[in-house]
This record gives sequence, structure tokens and C-alpha cells, in this order.
Amino acid sequence: MRRLTSMRHVLSAAVAASLLWSHEASGQASGTQTRTPPRRPATRAPATTARPAEPPPSPAIMGDDSLTMKFEVSGIPVILRQVTANNVVAANLYLLGGVRQLTPATQGIELVLLESSERGTRKYPRDVLRSKMAALGSAIGVSGGVDWTSVGLRATTTGFDSTWAIFADRIMAPRLDAADVDLVREQFATAMSQRRDSPDAQLDYLADSMAFAGHPYGLEPAGTEATLRGLTVEALRAYHREQMVTSRMMLVVVGNVSRSKVERLVRETLGRLPRGSYAWSLPDPPQDLPAGYVVEPRQLPTNYLQGYFHGPKATSADYNALRLACAVLSGRLFGEIRQRRNLTYSVNAPFVERAFSVGGLYVTTTQPDEVLAIMQQQIRALQEGVITQEGLELLRQQFIVTYFLDNETNADQANMLARAELYQGDFRRASRFVQELRAVTPEDIQRAARTYMTRVRWAYVGDPKQVTPARLLRF
Repeated sequence: MRRLTSMRHVLSAAVAASLLWSHEASGQASGTQTRTPPRRPATRAPATTARPAEPPPSPAIMGDDSLTMKFEVSGIPVILRQVTANNVVAANLYLLGGVRQLTPATQGIELVLLESSERGTRKYPRDVLRSKMAALGSAIGVSGGVDWTSVGLRATTTGFDSTWAIFADRIMAPRLDAADVDLVREQFATAMSQRRDSPDAQLDYLADSMAFAGHPYGLEPAGTEATLRGLTVEALRAYHREQMVTSRMMLVVVGNVSRSKVERLVRETLGRLPRGSYAWSLPDPPQDLPAGYVVEPRQLPTNYLQGYFHGPKATSADYNALRLACAVLSGRLFGEIRQRRNLTYSVNAPFVERAFSVGGLYVTTTQPDEVLAIMQQQIRALQEGVITQEGLELLRQQFIVTYFLDNETNADQANMLARAELYQGDFRRASRFVQELRAVTPEDIQRAARTYMTRVRWAYVGDPKQVTPARLLRF
């Protein structure tokens, strides 16, 4: 599956048509608030029931909406958004670093480790774990990414404590029996070997490899057939000892759950892991590579093309400008290539949210040379022209609608808060997305197109006789 932003980029024909060109030329953030919960008067317990005193809660940084807060528990940053509209709790644990924790030889090790934990832990043998999860109606899922790996919990408010116990034990004490590890490793290897059966999956892999040659983003979180075969139980245990440390962790919880409960659950489980010495930072920028391409010859009913160009880092003012520029380009490509000329059934200009953003061009077509010429023409128009203010306002409105649609669930909101905290340094930026989007001007979009929509690195899967390599190098 291609890695796309959660925003839907293909505009309706009406919106695309409204983005007219003019060729004549060419928020104040609220301050950090801290609120320290009042302490209860200390009481002296009888000697027979004495227990270590719990540390006082850390000061909380409050969000713009007063229902979201950030605090620490045993050194683990926690973002909690209290939602009372439903009885579902989403808790995402982010293991920071992503592919930067890997080497070319250890690609896939973290995902294999975490998926193997589903087959049993120290407290919960496989059958017990699965029967308890089924009885609770809860789910725990693992997702790999270039900047972090997330382990997500979904439970009802009544089943949250019991699900958390299993969730935490999977992180802290996976059983890692040899037979179970072998099975999970083979499942991953089979999935990698079957990637070539899907032209889109193979295209995505090749495009990423081209765009991030020499950068950690070029590594594969799920591993390769070769690296997966080299993963042993001993290697997984060593990785667990070294990498399952609290300094790599951030927790985001969204649901009808109290701060005191979250603090207690974390303190009694994950908070007991070693601290480690990891410190989160944005990765180094990718190399400024020239235009290029890779071709995989395949005899298929159509040809698949995907090209990537490097965008700004998430803290840049150009981040949302390029996001909107890609949306404008998507709409115009859809209108010109699909609707008017009927040269494809799928075309868009994706915007990929990472610490360093990526923009792209994607199409499936039997006439790649003709489509490439149209793409180049439309990029040039975006760079030389300025969209009207009316057209930009229509585009903003569509983004605002999809923004709320994409953040309806508790799990979606957890991911949104995590991206804001890790990419932009402040979870409160998530609630300011609409405000920041409204600040983008037509001139900002033109500048982003001129600055970033260049030196495209292409991947092509299809008949090599139907594409002219020189056209791929003109971008």
C-alpha cells in the first residue's frame, strides 16, 4: 500500500475546475500553561501495612481544548485526551526511532519481535492470551513506520485495565519460543516474496528505495527476505534487552479514562523497564539527489509509475503549503488525465507525512509518455501561475471537512496528537491545523511548487518499450 497522508488528495471535478490561474505576477499560538494538581494531605499508614509512597504527579501541560494534557509517568511522556462521547479507549505506544534503530542486516527485527509477542508472554501463554482477548472484545495491533513503531490497544472502558495488562506484558516479557518466532518470521518472509505479485506494492518499494538512497528511510521496517532469514531467537532477545527502554517510548491515550488510572497502569508496568539513553530527534534530511529512475520490466495490462520529490521538514512553514500544492496538482491531474483524456483510471499527487515530507506523482496508464508530458505541463503551470483566492478557499473547505472525518475515531486522534508532538514539537499543534491551513496563501503554494516539485526520482513497473527514459529525467 502506498504511504499517503490521511487527507484525500483527489479533488472533485467541481473543485478542480474552480482552481483558476492568474498569470499577472509570477495566529498567534497560546503560551504554555502548567497546572499542578493539588496534593492531598499526607497520612501515616499503620506499620503493618506500610508501603512505599507513590511519587507526586508531574505538572501537566494543558492543551488548547482543556481536555487534552501532557505529563510524565516514570520518565515516559504521556498525552491524554479525555473523550466522554463513547466508551472506547485507544492507547498507542510509540517506540521512537523507527528505521534509525535498524541496520541493513537487522531490517524487520522490531516488527518480528512485537508480532511474536502475540503468541505468548511470561504471564499469558498463547492460548490464555487469545482467549482473554476474545472475551474482552479488545484488540492489540502493531504498525511499523520509518520514524516509529506503534503498538495500539483498543478496548472498552470496562475492559481497559485487563487489556492493558496483556498489552504491557507483550512489551515487557514476550515468551519468544523458537517455534513461534520461526512461524512469524516465515509469515513476514512470505509476505515480502509475494510483494512482486502486486505491481503497486512493488512500485511503492522501488520508489521509496530510489527517493531515499543512502538514507535510513531507505530501510524496510518489515525486513527483506534475506534479513528475515537471519533473525534468530537470540537476536530478538538481545534487541529486546537493548531497545525496550522507557527513553524510546511515548504513550498517547484517547478515551473516557482518568489521568490517575493511566498513571497507575503505566507506573506499575512499563515504568519498571530500564530507562536507556535514547533521545528523540528529527532525522537528518535526505540527500539532495538528482532526477533519476529505475525500471522493472513486466508484461502487464497497464504500466505503473510513481515518482517522489523531497519536501520540507514538518516544522517548516512550507509544510502545509506543499500539502495544499499537492492537492491542487492532484485535482488538475485528475481532471486533465482521467476526465478529459481518459488515459488512466488512477492518478494523484500524494503528500506523505514524515519528519521530512515527501510529495509525489502516481499514475497507471497504457500511454506513459503522453501522461508524463501532461504532468510536466501541469507542474509548470502550478509553478508559474497563482491560483485564485476563491479556488484556494474551496480547497481549504474540503481539507477542513476531511480533517474532521479523518479524526473521528479515538485511534485517529491519538495518531494526530503523536504526529504533532513528535514532528512539530507540540501536541497542541494538532488542534491548530485548521488555523495554520487558513494562513497559507496562493503565493505560498506557488513558492512551494517552485521550491520542491523538482528532481523527481521515478520508479516504473511495466513495458520498458512504452516509456522514454529522457522524459523521466525532465522533471
